[in-house]
Amino acid sequence: VQLQAFGGGLVQPGGSLRLSCAASGSSSINTMGWHRQAPGKQRELVATVTGGGSRSYADSVKGRFTISRGNAKSTVYLQMNSLKPEDTAVYYCKVGTYYGNYYWGKGTQVTVSS
Repeated sequence: VQLQAFGGGLVQPGGSLRLSCAASGSSSINTMGWHRQAPGKQRELVATVTGGGSRSYADSVKGRFTISRGNAKSTVYLQMNSLKPEDTAVYYCKVGTYYGNYYWGKGTQVTVSS
């Protein structure tokens, strides 16, 4: 499975960004999600969406971030609103297949700063 992530960048506090991640090479993708890692911190889960459409979010992003999948179910989006400086991190796309395999994409930098 190959993953390509897009959409990172620099944004002011209170602004918005939309990340996208396209998966290819498998027709058995189940869960798709986003994790992030800030400097000096462990990687943490941000949001996930299953093949059935169930979504979950980290408490720190609830009400501000929305995860969704494209119609083909092989693309995942993360709409990030009301961004805060503490959202600054490298964001990674992760997908899991129905066979229990997991794949990570290369990270995309999100920087929230004035």
